[in-house]
Amino acid sequence: MTLPLFPPLPARAGIGLKPQHYADVLAAVEQGAAPAWAEVHPQNYFGAGGPPHRWLTAIAEHLPMSFHSVGLSLGSAAGVDRDELTALAKLCDRYAPAMVSDHLSWSNGPDDKFPDLLPIPYSNAALDHFAAEVGRVQDRLRRTMLIENPSRYLAYAGDDWAEVDFLHELCRRSGCGLLLDINNVEVSAFNLGLDAASWLAAFDPRLVGEVHVAGHAVNGDDMSGQIAIDDHGSPVRTSCWELLASFLDRSGPKPVLVEWDTDVPDYATLMVEAAKADGLLREPAGV
Repeated sequence: MTLPLFPPLPARAGIGLKPQHYADVLAAVEQGAAPAWAEVHPQNYFGAGGPPHRWLTAIAEHLPMSFHSVGLSLGSAAGVDRDELTALAKLCDRYAPAMVSDHLSWSNGPDDKFPDLLPIPYSNAALDHFAAEVGRVQDRLRRTMLIENPSRYLAYAGDDWAEVDFLHELCRRSGCGLLLDINNVEVSAFNLGLDAASWLAAFDPRLVGEVHVAGHAVNGDDMSGQIAIDDHGSPVRTSCWELLASFLDRSGPKPVLVEWDTDVPDYATLMVEAAKADGLLREPAGV
């Protein structure tokens, strides 16, 4: 099946759209200073109407949108959440986003839904299952989608694939692309005792349709041990900006999202972070 191409996101910095920033974004549109694009969690707009849709409709008239889903549960043994997929398809028909993405994870069990993005094993069986589910979603949405690399706090014993190889093979089998979350690479590398720069260098930039950067916390101490937490609750760390610069040097410009989902700052602070990303995107390769 040949899936249609939608107008791509601009290779500029975007921001996660939060309710407290709706009015600020529209004011920035009027002033000619709006972000290049915005990303939303579509689950926040599954209701039929009301203020969220009034705001989103107004903003979507001016900004390209990326829908970053957190609820399909592609890795669950029972398969994709059909109610979530139906709601997502309706929302895509309504707003025609430039991009749709979800995570290399699962969150639904036989009887419960877990409010987190849980890791999958990198086994041959998991790859077969995940590729099939991505195919089902793409067929239902009539578009290609991106899959985001996870933040990891542990590794399964007996994996058949390294993470990057697993993702590359997933793209080959399903036709999906990658959402490269550089903060997740840094968090995973810290927690698993690996080198983030080497991990990042293994990604094929040709498969990457969108990039995320964010802040993370490091909890614990030298005696009890430390763990990096992907909380999206602080400015992007200098080390993450450096990793982004190294990736863009290989890839050329890509759409880059600044994520800030907890302890959300005021709009001006968020746009300062977006300006840093735009600065890196404007730098010539190799600088």
